[in-house]
Amino acid sequence: MESELITLISQLIHTRRRTDLNPRAELISQTSIMTQIISTVSSVDLESQPKSDVISLISQIISLASSMSVSEPEWELVSLAIQMISVIRSAHPEPELVSVANQILTVFRKWDLKSELGSLLDRLFSITDYTYWDLEPDAEGVPEQLFSLFPQLEVELVGRKFCVTKKRPWKSEEDGNCNLKDQKVLRLTRGAEKSTHFFFCLNCRGRRELGDCKKAPVEVNHPLHPRHPLQLVLWRLSRDKYRQCYCCDEGLLRIFYYCCACDFAINIACVEKTPVLSVHHPKWHEHSLAMFPRQTSLYCNLCALPHSDCPFYICPPCDFVAHQNCLNLPRVIRISRHLHRLSFTPSFDHGDWSCGVCQKKIHNDYGGYSCTRNGCSYAAHSKCATQSNIWDGRELEGTPDEDEDEGVEPFLRTGDGIILHFSHQQHHLRLDENAYRDYDENKICEACITPIYFGNFYSCMQCNFILHEECAKLSRKMHHPIHPHLLTLVTQTGERINIENTCSACPWCITGFFYECGKEGCNFKLHIPCATMSEPLIHGSHIHPLFLTSKPGERRKCAFHHFKDACLDTFNCIECDFSLCFMCATLPQKVRYKHDKHMFTLSYWKETITMTNWCEACEGKITPKTRFYSCEESCSITLHVNCLIGIEAYMKPGLLLIHPTGVNIDVLPNNHSMSRPICKLCRKRCQYETVCQCCGFIFCSRYCMINAFWSELIK
Repeated sequence: MESELITLISQLIHTRRRTDLNPRAELISQTSIMTQIISTVSSVDLESQPKSDVISLISQIISLASSMSVSEPEWELVSLAIQMISVIRSAHPEPELVSVANQILTVFRKWDLKSELGSLLDRLFSITDYTYWDLEPDAEGVPEQLFSLFPQLEVELVGRKFCVTKKRPWKSEEDGNCNLKDQKVLRLTRGAEKSTHFFFCLNCRGRRELGDCKKAPVEVNHPLHPRHPLQLVLWRLSRDKYRQCYCCDEGLLRIFYYCCACDFAINIACVEKTPVLSVHHPKWHEHSLAMFPRQTSLYCNLCALPHSDCPFYICPPCDFVAHQNCLNLPRVIRISRHLHRLSFTPSFDHGDWSCGVCQKKIHNDYGGYSCTRNGCSYAAHSKCATQSNIWDGRELEGTPDEDEDEGVEPFLRTGDGIILHFSHQQHHLRLDENAYRDYDENKICEACITPIYFGNFYSCMQCNFILHEECAKLSRKMHHPIHPHLLTLVTQTGERINIENTCSACPWCITGFFYECGKEGCNFKLHIPCATMSEPLIHGSHIHPLFLTSKPGERRKCAFHHFKDACLDTFNCIECDFSLCFMCATLPQKVRYKHDKHMFTLSYWKETITMTNWCEACEGKITPKTRFYSCEESCSITLHVNCLIGIEAYMKPGLLLIHPTGVNIDVLPNNHSMSRPICKLCRKRCQYETVCQCCGFIFCSRYCMINAFWSELIK
C-alpha cells in the first residue's frame, strides 16, 4: 500500500508540472488521482499496515485532524477547501480554481512548523514530492550524499533568449529561515548516465549550514566559454518554453549555468564533462574534425542550419562544417510521414525540393533525407526527419527493408455487398446503398460514433450494429503523422469503457474504435475522427491549406480553441500565423437539426457580415469571430456548435462507461419534454442530447460527473 500511495501522491504533484495537458485534461487527471488516493486510504485498515513513514504519517494526520482544535491558518485552509468544492461545481471552474489553489498554497506556507498538523503534512510532502520535481524518480530513492544548489539569479525565456529578472529573495527577507516545505531534492542528469542528486532550498539562499551537504559553486569557468564565468541561475519555467543545453542534446533543466553577456547556457551535468577537441567520423567525412572554439553562425553541411546552439567541428582544408549533435544523425530511417525508408544524402540534385515535414524549401548543396525508392521524390530536412514525434529513433542501415504491414484487410467479403468484419465476427454485415432513405437519428456508426447522415453504410443482418462504409474499410494498422510508432485498430464494443480513456490529440473520451500504439510503455491513442485527419487539410475556416508542422513540445494557440492553453499538435498555415487544433478540425462540416429537414453547415463569421445572429436553441447571441451551424437553405436558422452537437462529442445513448474506482456509469438519452433533469453537480437543467447516470444521480456531462467524484459527491 505504501508504494501505491507514494506513486499516487507523486503523480498528483506531477500533473501540475506536465506540459502536454490542457486545463480540462489536467483537471480530469488530478480528479482521477485524488479519487484513487481516497479510495486506497478508505479501503484498508491503516492500523493493520506496517508502520512505515508514509503509513504512519497518514494515520497521524487522520487521527489529529479528527480531534484537533483548528488554528486560524488551518481554519482558513479548511474554508478554502470548501470554497474549492463550490468552484468545482460551477459551470466553468478553471480560472477561479487556479486562484483558489494559489490561495491554499499561500496559507500552507504561512503555517508555523510548531503546528503539529502542519509539521506532519510537511513531512508527508517531503517524502513524496522530490520524485517528480524535474524528472522521473530513481529506483534507488533518495541518495545518502546531496549537493546543495543556491542560484543567485532568476531568469525567464523571452523568445529564444534568457533575460535576468530583478533580484529578490526567494521567499522571505529573513536569511536562514529554512523550512522543510521550501526544500526540494532533484536530479539534474538524464539518459543512461548515473544520476546526481541536488538539494535546493527556496528560502535560505545558501546562508544556512547544511551539515554533510556539499555546495555546488555559484560560479564556474568552462573551456567552451572561456571569455566569461558562468553563474548558477534558476529558470522561471513556463509550460510552453523550451531551450536546449549548449553541450548536449537535452533541454535545459530548472537550474543551470549561464552567461548573461553571451546568452550561453549549459546544464549542471555538462559542467564537469571534458570537451572533445578532435573527432573522427569516416561515415561523414574522410578527415579528422577539430572543434571550433567559438560561438558563431556557420552553415552545417549535414543539416543546412547556421545556428550556434551547440559546439561544431570543422575541417578547414575541405570547408566542411558539422554540428556536434549532427554527427550522430542516422543513415537510414523510417518516419511516420512517408511509406518508404529514407536515406541520408549529402546534397540534392538540381531542382526545387521542399521538405515533406515542415513544407519549406530544401537547400540543394547541403545534406538531408530522401526516399530510397526509385521514382519517389519525397525529401526532408535532416532535423525535420529526425524529430521525436515522427521518427522512432531506430537506425535501419544494414537491416532488411521489410515494410510493416499496414494493409491488413479489416473484413472478409462473403457475397455481393456482404462482409464479415473483424469487429463483429458473430454476424454478417450488408451494404446499404439507398440514397433516398429517410434519416434516422438513432443510426450511429459504432466506429466513429457519428450519425449516418448520408452515404453508404454496412448494417448487421441480425442486430443493430452499423458502420459507415469508410469506417468499415479502416486499415487494421497505420502510421499517423503525429506519432512515430505503428498504431493498431482496437474495438471496444460490448465492453464498459473507461471514462478517462481520452484521445491523445483531442480532449474527447474514446467511445468507439481507436488506434493504439503497440510499443510497450507508450499510451498514445487516437479515436477515429482524429486518426483519419491528414495533411494538407483544406478547411473552411482558413483560405490556405494547413499542415502538421509542430515540432516536439511546441505549443500553438488554436484560432477557435476555448481552452486558454496552447495545444501540442495543431494544423498550421505556412503562409500566415493560423493554427487549428484537432478538436476544432474534427468538428463535422454537415449535421442534422431535429427541428429542421435541411442539412446544417459549419459556418464562420466574416467581417462583411453586419447582422447579429441568434441561436435557435438557447436564444443566445452568436459571438462574432466564432463558428456556428447555419441552415443550407433559406431558413435563416443558426445554432451554437455546443447547442447542436453537445458539449460532450461522441457520446451516444446506451454507452456503458466505468470510472477507475469501479463505479459504473450509463449514458442515457435526454428526455425531450419541458422538464429536463437537473444536473446533480452544476444544478442546471441538462440541455444536451445525452446525460450520464451514476449511483442514482444524473449529470449533464462527463465533465460534471468526474468533478463529482473529486468532490466526493460520488463515493
